[in-house]
Amino acid sequence: MDFPWSQILPQIGQVFLRVLTQPFFWMVILLVWYLYRRMQRTKESLYGPDGSALRVAALSVIYGLIGGLVGSLVMIFFGISINDVGIGYLWLLALVLMLFSPRFLCFSYAGGLLAVVSLLVGHPRVNIPALMGLIAVLHLVESVLILTSGHIDPLPVYVRKETDRVVGAFNLQKFWPIPLAVLMVVGVPHQITGEIIKTPDWWPLIHPPGAGNAGDLVYGIFPVVAALGYGELAITRLPREKVRRSAFHLALFSLVLLGLSVYASRVPQAAVFPALFSPLGHELVIYVGRREELRGKPRFVPPHRGMMVLDVVKGSPAEAAGLRSGDIIYSVGEFPVNSRDEFIQALDHAGTSFSLLVAGGTGPLRRIHLTRQTTAPFGVIPVPEPGDLPNVNYIMGSPLRNLARRIFKR
Repeated sequence: MDFPWSQILPQIGQVFLRVLTQPFFWMVILLVWYLYRRMQRTKESLYGPDGSALRVAALSVIYGLIGGLVGSLVMIFFGISINDVGIGYLWLLALVLMLFSPRFLCFSYAGGLLAVVSLLVGHPRVNIPALMGLIAVLHLVESVLILTSGHIDPLPVYVRKETDRVVGAFNLQKFWPIPLAVLMVVGVPHQITGEIIKTPDWWPLIHPPGAGNAGDLVYGIFPVVAALGYGELAITRLPREKVRRSAFHLALFSLVLLGLSVYASRVPQAAVFPALFSPLGHELVIYVGRREELRGKPRFVPPHRGMMVLDVVKGSPAEAAGLRSGDIIYSVGEFPVNSRDEFIQALDHAGTSFSLLVAGGTGPLRRIHLTRQTTAPFGVIPVPEPGDLPNVNYIMGSPLRNLARRIFKR
Protein backbone atom coordinates (compact mmCIF):
# COMPACT_ATOMS: atom_id res chain seq x y z
CA MET A 1 0.00 0.00 0.00
CA ASP A 2 1.33 3.43 -0.95
CA PHE A 3 1.44 6.24 1.57
CA PRO A 4 -1.86 8.20 1.33
CA TRP A 5 -0.40 11.60 0.49
CA SER A 6 -3.44 12.55 -1.60
CA GLN A 7 -5.60 12.39 1.54
CA ILE A 8 -3.05 13.79 3.99
CA LEU A 9 -1.89 16.83 1.99
CA PRO A 10 -5.29 18.59 2.14
CA GLN A 11 -5.28 18.13 5.92
CA ILE A 12 -1.80 19.63 6.15
CA GLY A 13 -3.02 22.57 4.08
CA GLN A 14 -5.93 23.11 6.48
CA VAL A 15 -3.55 22.99 9.45
CA PHE A 16 -1.30 25.60 7.82
CA LEU A 17 -4.30 27.87 7.29
CA ARG A 18 -5.11 27.50 10.99
CA VAL A 19 -1.55 28.46 11.87
CA LEU A 20 -1.92 31.69 9.88
CA THR A 21 -4.83 32.67 12.12
CA GLN A 22 -2.94 32.08 15.37
CA PRO A 23 -1.74 35.26 17.16
CA PHE A 24 1.39 33.43 18.35
CA PHE A 25 2.52 32.86 14.76
CA TRP A 26 2.31 36.59 14.08
CA MET A 27 4.15 37.29 17.33
CA VAL A 28 6.99 35.08 16.07
CA ILE A 29 6.98 36.96 12.75
CA LEU A 30 7.14 40.25 14.66
CA LEU A 31 10.09 38.91 16.66
CA VAL A 32 11.86 37.88 13.43
CA TRP A 33 11.30 41.37 11.99
CA TYR A 34 12.67 42.94 15.20
CA LEU A 35 15.82 40.81 15.08
CA TYR A 36 16.41 41.71 11.43
CA ARG A 37 15.76 45.37 12.17
CA ARG A 38 18.37 45.28 14.92
CA MET A 39 20.86 43.68 12.54
CA GLN A 40 20.01 46.31 9.91
CA ARG A 41 20.73 49.11 12.38
CA THR A 42 24.12 47.57 13.11
CA LYS A 43 24.86 47.49 9.39
CA GLU A 44 23.70 51.08 8.93
CA SER A 45 25.86 52.25 11.84
CA LEU A 46 28.89 50.69 10.15
CA TYR A 47 28.29 51.40 6.46
CA GLY A 48 25.26 53.67 6.05
CA PRO A 49 21.74 52.91 4.71
CA ASP A 50 21.54 49.48 3.10
CA GLY A 51 18.37 47.63 2.19
CA SER A 52 15.17 47.02 4.13
CA ALA A 53 14.68 44.87 7.22
CA LEU A 54 11.05 44.35 6.19
CA ARG A 55 12.11 42.83 2.86
CA VAL A 56 14.57 40.44 4.54
CA ALA A 57 11.98 39.46 7.17
CA ALA A 58 9.36 38.83 4.47
CA LEU A 59 11.79 36.56 2.62
CA SER A 60 12.45 34.66 5.85
CA VAL A 61 8.72 34.16 6.37
CA ILE A 62 8.36 32.74 2.85
CA TYR A 63 11.32 30.40 3.32
CA GLY A 64 10.01 29.47 6.78
CA LEU A 65 6.64 28.46 5.34
CA ILE A 66 8.38 26.25 2.77
CA GLY A 67 10.67 24.80 5.43
CA GLY A 68 7.71 24.12 7.70
CA LEU A 69 5.95 22.24 4.91
CA VAL A 70 9.07 20.12 4.28
CA GLY A 71 9.44 19.39 7.99
CA SER A 72 5.77 18.48 8.33
CA LEU A 73 5.96 16.02 5.43
CA VAL A 74 9.05 14.33 6.89
CA MET A 75 7.58 14.11 10.40
CA ILE A 76 4.31 12.64 9.14
CA PHE A 77 6.10 10.18 6.84
CA PHE A 78 8.17 8.88 9.77
CA GLY A 79 5.17 8.95 12.09
CA ILE A 80 6.82 11.15 14.72
CA SER A 81 4.18 12.00 17.32
CA ILE A 82 4.72 14.66 19.96
CA ASN A 83 3.01 12.65 22.71
CA ASP A 84 5.31 12.38 25.74
CA VAL A 85 8.30 14.12 24.14
CA GLY A 86 8.56 16.47 27.13
CA ILE A 87 8.27 19.80 25.30
CA GLY A 88 7.96 21.72 28.59
CA TYR A 89 11.06 20.09 30.06
CA LEU A 90 12.86 20.62 26.76
CA TRP A 91 12.28 24.38 26.76
CA LEU A 92 13.15 24.68 30.46
CA LEU A 93 16.45 22.85 30.03
CA ALA A 94 17.31 24.85 26.91
CA LEU A 95 16.78 28.13 28.78
CA VAL A 96 18.89 26.93 31.74
CA LEU A 97 21.71 25.80 29.44
CA MET A 98 21.58 29.18 27.68
CA LEU A 99 22.72 30.80 30.95
CA PHE A 100 26.05 29.01 30.54
CA SER A 101 26.44 29.80 26.84
CA PRO A 102 24.02 31.28 24.27
CA ARG A 103 24.88 28.54 21.78
CA PHE A 104 23.39 25.94 24.14
CA LEU A 105 19.93 27.37 23.38
CA CYS A 106 19.44 24.43 21.06
CA PHE A 107 17.23 21.38 21.40
CA SER A 108 20.16 19.09 20.52
CA TYR A 109 21.78 19.75 23.89
CA ALA A 110 18.61 20.05 25.97
CA GLY A 111 17.04 17.01 24.28
CA GLY A 112 20.14 14.89 24.77
CA LEU A 113 20.38 15.84 28.45
CA LEU A 114 16.66 15.21 28.98
CA ALA A 115 16.91 11.80 27.31
CA VAL A 116 19.97 10.75 29.34
CA VAL A 117 18.33 11.81 32.63
CA SER A 118 15.19 9.89 31.68
CA LEU A 119 17.26 6.78 30.93
CA LEU A 120 19.26 7.01 34.17
CA VAL A 121 16.58 7.83 36.73
CA GLY A 122 13.37 6.98 34.87
CA HIS A 123 11.91 10.47 35.29
CA PRO A 124 10.56 12.32 33.51
CA ARG A 125 9.22 9.57 31.27
CA VAL A 126 10.04 10.68 27.74
CA ASN A 127 9.42 9.13 24.34
CA ILE A 128 13.12 9.28 23.44
CA PRO A 129 12.88 8.04 19.81
CA ALA A 130 10.15 10.59 19.02
CA LEU A 131 12.02 13.39 20.83
CA MET A 132 15.24 12.63 18.95
CA GLY A 133 13.29 12.28 15.69
CA LEU A 134 11.71 15.70 16.25
CA ILE A 135 15.13 17.26 16.87
CA ALA A 136 16.52 15.53 13.77
CA VAL A 137 13.73 16.83 11.53
CA LEU A 138 14.05 20.39 12.86
CA HIS A 139 17.76 20.36 12.08
CA LEU A 140 17.11 18.84 8.67
CA VAL A 141 14.73 21.72 7.93
CA GLU A 142 17.37 24.14 9.20
CA SER A 143 19.96 22.64 6.83
CA VAL A 144 17.58 23.17 3.88
CA LEU A 145 16.93 26.76 4.93
CA ILE A 146 20.65 27.43 5.39
CA LEU A 147 21.38 26.05 1.92
CA THR A 148 18.65 28.05 0.20
CA SER A 149 18.73 31.36 2.06
CA GLY A 150 21.57 31.43 4.60
CA HIS A 151 23.78 33.49 2.28
CA ILE A 152 21.26 36.27 1.62
CA ASP A 153 22.16 39.75 2.95
CA PRO A 154 25.26 38.84 4.99
CA LEU A 155 26.84 41.47 7.24
CA PRO A 156 30.46 42.34 6.31
CA VAL A 157 32.60 42.70 9.43
CA TYR A 158 36.19 42.98 10.64
CA VAL A 159 37.03 40.25 13.17
CA ARG A 160 40.13 39.24 15.10
CA LYS A 161 41.38 35.70 14.53
CA GLU A 162 43.19 33.51 17.06
CA THR A 163 46.47 34.73 15.56
CA ASP A 164 45.48 38.28 16.65
CA ARG A 165 45.21 39.30 13.00
CA VAL A 166 42.18 41.34 11.94
CA VAL A 167 40.56 39.94 8.78
CA GLY A 168 37.41 40.51 6.76
CA ALA A 169 34.47 38.19 7.27
CA PHE A 170 30.72 37.88 6.85
CA ASN A 171 28.29 37.40 9.67
CA LEU A 172 25.67 34.96 8.41
CA GLN A 173 22.67 35.29 10.68
CA LYS A 174 19.15 34.18 9.87
CA PHE A 175 15.84 33.62 11.64
CA TRP A 176 12.81 31.77 10.30
CA PRO A 177 9.27 31.31 11.67
CA ILE A 178 8.33 27.65 11.16
CA PRO A 179 4.69 26.48 11.07
CA LEU A 180 4.44 22.72 11.50
CA ALA A 181 1.71 20.13 11.10
CA VAL A 182 2.53 17.52 13.75
CA LEU A 183 1.05 14.18 14.77
CA MET A 184 -0.54 13.29 18.09
CA VAL A 185 -2.05 9.98 19.14
CA VAL A 186 -5.71 10.76 19.81
CA GLY A 187 -7.17 7.31 20.48
CA VAL A 188 -7.98 3.94 19.00
CA PRO A 189 -10.32 3.33 16.02
CA HIS A 190 -13.47 2.42 17.99
CA GLN A 191 -13.21 5.71 19.92
CA ILE A 192 -13.17 7.86 16.79
CA THR A 193 -16.15 9.02 14.79
CA GLY A 194 -15.74 10.22 11.24
CA GLU A 195 -13.43 9.26 8.41
CA ILE A 196 -10.11 7.57 9.20
CA ILE A 197 -7.27 7.54 6.67
CA LYS A 198 -5.74 4.09 6.29
CA THR A 199 -1.93 3.92 6.39
CA PRO A 200 0.49 1.18 5.21
CA ASP A 201 1.41 -1.69 7.52
CA TRP A 202 5.00 -0.45 7.81
CA TRP A 203 3.89 2.90 9.21
CA PRO A 204 4.83 4.54 11.55
CA LEU A 205 8.59 4.19 11.26
CA ILE A 206 9.01 5.59 14.78
CA HIS A 207 6.65 3.70 17.07
CA PRO A 208 5.05 5.25 20.16
CA PRO A 209 6.33 3.56 23.34
CA GLY A 210 4.16 0.83 24.85
CA ALA A 211 1.67 1.08 22.01
CA GLY A 212 1.69 -2.60 21.08
CA ASN A 213 0.57 -2.59 17.47
CA ALA A 214 1.05 1.04 16.43
CA GLY A 215 -1.22 0.43 13.45
CA ASP A 216 -4.17 0.15 15.86
CA LEU A 217 -3.75 3.78 16.99
CA VAL A 218 -5.38 6.86 15.49
CA TYR A 219 -3.33 10.00 14.93
CA GLY A 220 -4.52 13.56 14.54
CA ILE A 221 -2.69 16.40 12.79
CA PHE A 222 -2.30 19.59 14.82
CA PRO A 223 -0.63 22.99 14.26
CA VAL A 224 2.56 23.96 16.09
CA VAL A 225 4.61 27.12 15.67
CA ALA A 226 8.40 27.01 16.00
CA ALA A 227 11.32 29.25 15.10
CA LEU A 228 14.79 28.41 13.81
CA GLY A 229 17.94 30.49 13.83
CA TYR A 230 21.35 30.26 12.19
CA GLY A 231 24.51 32.17 12.98
CA GLU A 232 28.02 31.67 11.63
CA LEU A 233 31.07 33.54 10.39
CA ALA A 234 32.42 33.12 6.86
CA ILE A 235 36.15 33.89 7.08
CA THR A 236 37.78 31.45 4.67
CA ARG A 237 35.02 31.30 2.04
CA LEU A 238 32.41 33.41 0.31
CA PRO A 239 29.00 33.25 2.05
CA ARG A 240 27.43 30.99 -0.59
CA GLU A 241 30.32 28.52 -0.32
CA LYS A 242 30.18 28.59 3.47
CA VAL A 243 26.46 27.82 3.71
CA ARG A 244 26.86 24.84 1.38
CA ARG A 245 29.38 23.21 3.72
CA SER A 246 27.39 24.10 6.83
CA ALA A 247 24.16 22.75 5.34
CA PHE A 248 25.89 19.51 4.31
CA HIS A 249 27.35 18.91 7.79
CA LEU A 250 24.03 19.70 9.50
CA ALA A 251 22.03 17.52 7.10
CA LEU A 252 24.43 14.62 7.69
CA PHE A 253 24.02 15.02 11.46
CA SER A 254 20.22 15.14 11.06
CA LEU A 255 19.99 12.03 8.90
CA VAL A 256 22.21 9.98 11.24
CA LEU A 257 20.17 11.11 14.26
CA LEU A 258 16.93 10.29 12.43
CA GLY A 259 18.23 6.81 11.58
CA LEU A 260 19.24 6.21 15.21
CA SER A 261 15.79 7.35 16.32
CA VAL A 262 14.07 4.84 14.03
CA TYR A 263 16.36 2.08 15.32
CA ALA A 264 15.73 3.05 18.97
CA SER A 265 11.96 2.90 18.45
CA ARG A 266 12.33 -0.77 17.52
CA VAL A 267 15.10 -1.64 19.99
CA PRO A 268 14.37 0.25 23.24
CA GLN A 269 17.78 -0.67 24.67
CA ALA A 270 19.37 1.38 21.87
CA ALA A 271 17.76 4.66 23.03
CA VAL A 272 21.08 5.67 24.57
CA PHE A 273 22.65 6.03 21.12
CA PRO A 274 20.49 8.89 19.79
CA ALA A 275 20.45 10.42 23.29
CA LEU A 276 24.25 10.71 23.27
CA PHE A 277 24.63 11.47 19.57
CA SER A 278 22.28 14.45 19.73
CA PRO A 279 24.56 16.74 21.80
CA LEU A 280 27.88 15.16 20.81
CA GLY A 281 27.13 15.09 17.08
CA HIS A 282 25.87 18.67 17.13
CA GLU A 283 28.98 19.76 19.02
CA LEU A 284 31.12 18.04 16.39
CA VAL A 285 29.31 19.95 13.62
CA ILE A 286 30.03 23.25 15.39
CA TYR A 287 33.64 22.28 16.12
CA VAL A 288 34.35 21.37 12.49
CA GLY A 289 32.80 24.61 11.23
CA ARG A 290 34.68 26.81 13.69
CA ARG A 291 37.97 25.02 13.14
CA GLU A 292 37.71 25.53 9.38
CA GLU A 293 37.02 29.24 9.77
CA LEU A 294 39.37 30.16 12.61
CA ARG A 295 42.36 28.03 11.56
CA GLY A 296 41.93 28.07 7.81
CA LYS A 297 43.45 30.59 5.41
CA PRO A 298 41.41 33.82 5.56
CA ARG A 299 39.73 34.77 2.31
CA PHE A 300 39.37 38.53 2.82
CA VAL A 301 42.84 39.98 3.43
CA PRO A 302 44.88 42.58 1.50
CA PRO A 303 46.38 41.15 -1.73
CA HIS A 304 50.01 41.68 -2.73
CA ARG A 305 48.83 44.20 -5.31
CA GLY A 306 45.59 46.14 -5.57
CA MET A 307 42.75 46.57 -3.05
CA MET A 308 40.32 43.74 -2.35
CA VAL A 309 36.58 44.39 -2.02
CA LEU A 310 34.94 42.84 1.04
CA ASP A 311 31.43 43.94 0.03
CA VAL A 312 29.49 46.72 -1.69
CA VAL A 313 26.62 48.80 -0.34
CA LYS A 314 23.26 48.09 -1.97
CA GLY A 315 22.10 50.80 -4.38
CA SER A 316 25.57 52.35 -4.58
CA PRO A 317 27.61 53.17 -7.72
CA ALA A 318 29.88 50.25 -6.80
CA GLU A 319 26.98 47.81 -6.99
CA ALA A 320 25.74 49.38 -10.23
CA ALA A 321 29.23 48.92 -11.68
CA GLY A 322 29.04 45.18 -10.98
CA LEU A 323 31.65 45.03 -8.21
CA ARG A 324 31.24 42.14 -5.77
CA SER A 325 32.93 40.41 -2.84
CA GLY A 326 36.44 39.21 -3.59
CA ASP A 327 37.07 41.56 -6.53
CA ILE A 328 40.47 43.27 -6.60
CA ILE A 329 40.68 46.87 -7.81
CA TYR A 330 44.05 47.65 -9.42
CA SER A 331 43.49 51.18 -10.63
CA VAL A 332 41.00 54.05 -10.75
CA GLY A 333 41.44 55.81 -14.08
CA GLU A 334 45.18 56.36 -14.47
CA PHE A 335 45.88 56.09 -10.75
CA PRO A 336 47.19 52.76 -9.40
CA VAL A 337 45.56 51.49 -6.20
CA ASN A 338 47.22 49.35 -3.53
CA SER A 339 45.46 50.49 -0.35
CA ARG A 340 42.28 52.08 0.95
CA ASP A 341 43.91 55.52 1.22
CA GLU A 342 45.17 55.34 -2.37
CA PHE A 343 41.69 54.30 -3.51
CA ILE A 344 40.06 57.27 -1.76
CA GLN A 345 42.62 59.68 -3.21
CA ALA A 346 42.18 58.22 -6.69
CA LEU A 347 38.40 58.63 -6.46
CA ASP A 348 38.83 62.26 -5.40
CA HIS A 349 40.90 62.96 -8.53
CA ALA A 350 38.90 60.79 -10.93
CA GLY A 351 35.96 63.14 -11.41
CA THR A 352 32.51 61.98 -12.46
CA SER A 353 33.49 59.70 -15.35
CA PHE A 354 36.30 57.17 -15.00
CA SER A 355 37.21 53.50 -15.35
CA LEU A 356 38.24 50.77 -12.93
CA LEU A 357 40.71 47.99 -13.65
CA VAL A 358 39.31 45.00 -11.77
CA ALA A 359 39.89 41.25 -11.46
CA GLY A 360 37.51 38.82 -9.79
CA GLY A 361 39.66 36.50 -7.69
CA THR A 362 41.72 34.43 -10.14
CA GLY A 363 39.62 35.63 -13.10
CA PRO A 364 40.82 37.81 -15.99
CA LEU A 365 41.28 41.55 -15.76
CA ARG A 366 38.33 43.64 -16.87
CA ARG A 367 37.86 47.38 -17.28
CA ILE A 368 34.66 48.94 -15.99
CA HIS A 369 33.54 52.37 -17.24
CA LEU A 370 31.16 54.30 -15.03
CA THR A 371 29.74 57.71 -14.24
CA ARG A 372 28.75 58.92 -10.78
CA GLN A 373 27.84 62.04 -8.86
CA THR A 374 30.89 63.35 -7.04
CA THR A 375 28.88 63.78 -3.82
CA ALA A 376 27.57 60.20 -3.78
CA PRO A 377 29.55 57.66 -1.71
CA PHE A 378 31.04 55.05 -4.02
CA GLY A 379 29.92 52.19 -1.77
CA VAL A 380 32.98 49.91 -1.61
CA ILE A 381 33.76 48.19 1.70
CA PRO A 382 37.44 47.16 1.50
CA VAL A 383 39.07 44.34 3.43
CA PRO A 384 40.84 45.41 6.65
CA GLU A 385 44.43 46.60 6.43
CA PRO A 386 47.25 46.41 9.02
CA GLY A 387 46.35 48.62 11.96
CA ASP A 388 42.58 48.32 11.51
CA LEU A 389 40.58 47.28 14.56
CA PRO A 390 37.74 44.75 14.63
CA ASN A 391 34.36 46.48 14.41
CA VAL A 392 32.40 43.62 15.99
CA ASN A 393 33.21 41.25 18.85
CA TYR A 394 31.73 37.79 18.30
CA ILE A 395 32.96 36.13 21.48
CA MET A 396 29.68 35.34 23.24
CA GLY A 397 30.19 35.24 26.99
CA SER A 398 28.09 33.34 29.49
CA PRO A 399 25.08 35.39 30.68
CA LEU A 400 25.83 34.20 34.23
CA ARG A 401 29.42 35.41 33.95
CA ASN A 402 28.31 38.74 32.50
CA LEU A 403 25.81 39.19 35.34
CA ALA A 404 28.48 38.41 37.94
CA ARG A 405 30.81 40.98 36.40
CA ARG A 406 28.11 43.66 36.56
CA ILE A 407 27.33 42.85 40.19
CA PHE A 408 30.94 42.89 41.39
CA LYS A 409 31.79 46.04 39.44
CA ARG A 410 29.24 48.00 41.45
